[in-house]
Formats: sequence, C-alpha cells, structure tokens
Amino acid sequence: MSFKEKVIYQIYPKSFLDTNQDGIGDLPGIKQKIPYLKRLGVDMIWLSPIYPSPQNDNGYDVANYTAINPMFGTMSDFENLIATAKEHGIEVMLDMVFNHVSTEHEWFQKALAGDKKYQAYFILRDEPTDWVSKFGGNAWAPFGETGKFYLHLFDKTQADLNWRNPEVREELFEVIRFWMEKGVKGFRFDVINLIGKDEVLKDCAENDGKPAYTDRPINHDFIHMMNQATFGKETDMITVGEMSFTTVENCILYTQPEREELNMTFNFHHLKVDYKDGKKWTQMPFDFTRLKELFHTWGTQMSQENGWNALFWNNHDQPRALNRFTDVDNYRVAGAKMLASSIHLNRGTPYIYMGEEIGMLDPDFDSMEKYADVESLNAYQELLLAGTSEKEAFKIVKAKSRDNSRTPMQWDSGEYSGFSTVDPWLSLGNTANEINVAKELQEGSIFNYYQRLIKLRKEYPIIAEGSYEAFLPDHPQIYSYIRSYEDRRLLVLNNFFPQETTIDLPDEFQKGEVLISNYDSDTKGQEITLKPYQSIAIYC
Repeated sequence: MSFKEKVIYQIYPKSFLDTNQDGIGDLPGIKQKIPYLKRLGVDMIWLSPIYPSPQNDNGYDVANYTAINPMFGTMSDFENLIATAKEHGIEVMLDMVFNHVSTEHEWFQKALAGDKKYQAYFILRDEPTDWVSKFGGNAWAPFGETGKFYLHLFDKTQADLNWRNPEVREELFEVIRFWMEKGVKGFRFDVINLIGKDEVLKDCAENDGKPAYTDRPINHDFIHMMNQATFGKETDMITVGEMSFTTVENCILYTQPEREELNMTFNFHHLKVDYKDGKKWTQMPFDFTRLKELFHTWGTQMSQENGWNALFWNNHDQPRALNRFTDVDNYRVAGAKMLASSIHLNRGTPYIYMGEEIGMLDPDFDSMEKYADVESLNAYQELLLAGTSEKEAFKIVKAKSRDNSRTPMQWDSGEYSGFSTVDPWLSLGNTANEINVAKELQEGSIFNYYQRLIKLRKEYPIIAEGSYEAFLPDHPQIYSYIRSYEDRRLLVLNNFFPQETTIDLPDEFQKGEVLISNYDSDTKGQEITLKPYQSIAIYC
C-alpha cells in the first residue's frame, strides 16, 4: 500500500493514556489502545516527541535524540509498542526535531564549555540580527560569557543547529538510522524548511525576519542529502515535512518523487484564515473565501505538478477545528463529519489528531491558571503589555492556545475521563462527560463515519490517485472539488455553513452513486439542496 492510500493518526503521548498513574500519558498507554486504533482503521501512528527533554516546549526541545524520556517509559516499552502495533498492521512514525536542540543537549553544553568542535554545531555570531523568535522576543541570546550570541528561532532554550556543518548533518542522519533499526517506518520532520539558513545572516525587518531563513534553496539540498543517506534507501518509509510559512512552489519541489526529498508536506496557511491582519493572537470569524482559495490553489497546483499534500485540520499546535470552523453548539456532529469528508476525500494523505474521531472540542478553560503552554503564557503577557484588557487577552488565548488540543484524551465519563486515576498534567476539557470514546462507540456516529472514510480511500483508487480540480470556486458557502482517475469522476460538496444552499448538479453526476454523506440525500435530478454542514460525495 502506498502512502497515498494510508491514513495517519497523531498521538500527543503526554495526553493519550496514563498507565502508571502519574498524570502523564505514556508508551504502555499507547500500546494498550492499539486495538482501538486498529478498529478505527488507521495505518500509522505519529508520536509527538518522546525523547529526554526539559519540556520547555513540551518535548520539542530535545536533550537526547536516541533515548526515551522516562516520563513516557523505557526503550523496552517503545520496542513493545512497535511490535504490538505491527501485529495489528499499524506502523509508527516519529517526530524528528532537527532544526534545533535543547540547550541541555550534550552538544550545546560542550559548546558552552569551550569545545570548538561543538561550537561549530550552532549558529554563533558577534552581532545579533533583528530577527524575532516565533515565541516572541529577540531570536538571539547571549552565548555564555563569550560575548557571542546564539540563534534560537523558537524558545531561548532551543538552540538552532548549523546544518552547513557536515558533522552536524551526519550526527542527525545517524539518529534516523538508529530509529529505522528499531522498526520505525515514518518520520515527521519538525519545521524542516528552516534548517538552511544563509551563510551570512543579515537584518530583515520584513515579517520578523522570516524571508531570511525560510525555504532557502540550500534547504532542498540538505533534505535530498538526508533522503539519500537514510530513509530514501527503503521503499516503505513515509516522510512528511512540517513547513513553516512556506509556498506551494517550494512544497511541489519538496515532494516531487524524482527530486528524492520527502513524500509530503504540511502547510498551515488554511489554519491562519482566522488571524486578523495575519497575526495569530487576534480574533475574527474565519475567512471562508480565503480558506477555499487556499485549498483550491494548493490542490490544483500540487495535482498538476505531481506534488503531494499532507491533509489535516487538527494537530498538537492548533485549537480544535470544530470550534474554529463550525457551529459546535448546534451542529457538532454534522460539522465533524463535514470537516472529515473535506480532507479524507481530497488529494493528499489525511491525518487524524487524537480525539478528532469522536468530535472532541476545546476545553473551555475559565482562567489562565489552567494553561501550561509557553507560547500561550508569553502571548498573554505580550497582549497585556500592548494594552489589551485582561478579559480580552484571556478571550484571545482561550481561542488560540495550543493547549486546546493538548488536553487529555477523553476515554469515558469516569473521574479523569479514563485518562488517569490522578490529576492529569493538564486539566480535562469541560465536555469530557458528554464527549468520550465509550459514549461515542456506544451511541455516536462520528467514529464510524471516520471508519467509512478510511475504507473508501482503500477501496476507490480515485480517492488515493485521482487528480484535483476546483468546482464552484465562487460559491459563498460550498467548498467543492472534482477528482478524476481513468474514466471515473468523484464530486465532493461541503457546506461550511449552518444555512441550507441549493446548487445545480452537472449532468454527469445527476445519476451518480452517493459514496458517502452525513445526511440522507437524494441526488436524482438537476438540483441538490445541501443541509447545514452537509458533505456529500457523488461518484460516476
């Protein structure tokens, strides 16, 4: 089965299932739920970082790339997880955080101690540039007492690595080989389009300096080198790059098979359509016209140029899509199914984030004390400093915090929702009693809708292999597209609003077969009326 037919499920290990009752999810907890994931039908699980880390950025500050953080278990636990997953036909994808390391990593500590070899592993300069960290503040910090500064595009405890140094590259390639030998079959590369900084770093006032270090041409060279030295030698490996502030042109290059870089890329443009003036820590209704333009642009161009998208609504860095794009008070179930259809029937590999398959929502926290995420805490303080009221600042953080997706998985309606028997590291969401796996499997319909979508991708080649073309691109409520493969066609209609809307069906689809819909629908005839948040796929 190719990566085009597979569906990948993301797990945030800290929040999935706690088996040793310390309030933190662990590897044995993931292993325990493999039958559940098998029942859902996914082919691979992607684990957010499980390495030793001071957890300043919830594991994306790695202190040792080839060990297991004791909070998650042991290497033996990991090996058991790999084996159990494989028995159930599920492979494992690991998160590779190769742009930076924790300042507690041995390499940085040796560099601080004066070792010239390891100082060359980092980006040190006598004078800092005007770049801004993605977590706020200056992107440079003093390098000990040396008078130099080191680059940290993220938290100051995350020092950027110098990929221009071949010794750094070989160290990182060896990390990939280490995990491949353990049986890992997939790698997700964190912010991998930032590794190729220019040799001479200059001030760049535009967009906080991002053009000076994002998607530089040498980035493609580095990824190709990594491919050839490691995973490119195995035909069954799956690789995905997380691309920060990227372009469709670059993502085509990253994913064209003949270039031997990556299988697919994540981009985040569609999840910034509720950013006022492009700024995250703001609030506005999502811009549907912009959302649709982005989907059509990426879908069409990647299809025409043989690139490949990783498709997703949710991950560990995003608020729950249901809260952002649907009326959850009145149409949570219909909205969940519509969002699922819009990407699972699309051209690209779909990713499900834990809890999405049961329609989990943002936690609806009532105070800043409930938040743990460093980015959210920094943003709250910056909003206050900018003159925003406490009430308004809290409202913005509540809508945009990464902690919205990091709350513990809701397994049942018992105390702590079956995640643990003690207070979890992050508070549970307020809907845990109403929205949980046990209740969903017993009486819900979102989980089995996801099951059907996953099966359809494997049963109908048009979903995995078909081309993409926009349909009704100017409709004010509907995001729709046509997939084509050999002599077959698939029309997918998604109503993104709580109002009905009627359209004319093209002749070829008027007697087509409904592959899936989240409402009972009759498509016989020229017109079709889509109910609130309806999705329907018609095959002919």
